[in-house]
Amino acid sequence: MTETKGHGRALVVGLGIAGIATALRLRQVGWEPVVVERAAARRSSGYFIMVFGTGVASARRLGVLDAIGDRTPRAATVEVNRAGRRTPGMNPGSLPGTPRVVLRGDVEQALFSALPDDVEIRYSTVPTRITQDDSAAEVTLHDTASGATSTERFDLVVGADGMRSTVRRLAFGDGDHLHPLNYMIGATVANEQIEGFGQGEGLVLAEPGRSAWTFPFSDHPPGLLFSYRTDDIDAEFTRPAIESIRAAFGPQPAGPLLEKLYTAFEQAPDHLFDSVNQVKMERWHNGRVVLVGDAAWCVTLYAGMGASSGMAGGELLGTMLQRHPGDLPAALRAWEARMRPWIATEQDSVLIMRRLFTPHDRREQITRTAMLRLMNAPVIGQAMGRMNGRSMANKQLDIAAV
Repeated sequence: MTETKGHGRALVVGLGIAGIATALRLRQVGWEPVVVERAAARRSSGYFIMVFGTGVASARRLGVLDAIGDRTPRAATVEVNRAGRRTPGMNPGSLPGTPRVVLRGDVEQALFSALPDDVEIRYSTVPTRITQDDSAAEVTLHDTASGATSTERFDLVVGADGMRSTVRRLAFGDGDHLHPLNYMIGATVANEQIEGFGQGEGLVLAEPGRSAWTFPFSDHPPGLLFSYRTDDIDAEFTRPAIESIRAAFGPQPAGPLLEKLYTAFEQAPDHLFDSVNQVKMERWHNGRVVLVGDAAWCVTLYAGMGASSGMAGGELLGTMLQRHPGDLPAALRAWEARMRPWIATEQDSVLIMRRLFTPHDRREQITRTAMLRLMNAPVIGQAMGRMNGRSMANKQLDIAAV
């Protein structure tokens, strides 16, 4: 393979967190990124996310940490049942590692605003073919708005186009990359506070095989998440999302609280409704094509590390290209060697986090309840927090200390 001497031209597919972070870092190290996005315009909406230490460190190095801000609430999150009975819960913002609670749009806007004006962005554009030779990757791009098709050559192609990545399919084949967990999620941001709950106060209604969460912000109506187990993923997409969610929480009567949450979901301007999958691959790069973020690893919403891993992956990719000028294979090998152990750990932790979000059955619900009681016990809870904090700090240090 003939390598580019110095800097090159890169195609970044996807204008989400991973894609914008990658384009920003590539531009910072002297590359020429061209970004293509399937949607007709940048999507500014988004649900509740947490930015952990790794993401904070990458955002700081990218120069966008202050712009991302921090909406972490001070009020507590409570556990509730359908009758409205409340017991102490766990505040996501107080998890080990002191994550920042923000809206997904906060991160995307901060990154997008930092992009230099000379970074080309093409909307309504998707890749349809990728071939490679010794000197470049040749990509056929389709403008879905005009119908026009063009073929261009790039030194690097970055697939940052999500869990069902088109770049992954074109460059790596269909394969068995998606690994379903047999759970569904419905996520949105409410238009207003949930009646009966104050600003910054969240709730969790967890039952065997299903749960409903509101994620509080200090200065914004809460995020809303429904999560439930299913034996037939395809069937969940055959009806409107709210109907599938209602069915999952039946046949028992919803009660006043769940009805309020259903209404908040229906009245929100948009939502995410999807199956929960991980992406697992033996390699994230193939020649001049590399995958970043959910396209490569998708740690799932349950892990809470999607935004952090997307920023870290994009930022580190640019750093490795800077450290290995003119040697793309070495840069990609070094990048993957650095990222993969950390991502493997995050993917392995998803089962534990899924139990926290949605207990699979009655036994897991009992275990979850017992764990929450221990965490809320003054002495034991402090000890657990210190142990988890040290574990998370070590886990994040590998990527943050680049």
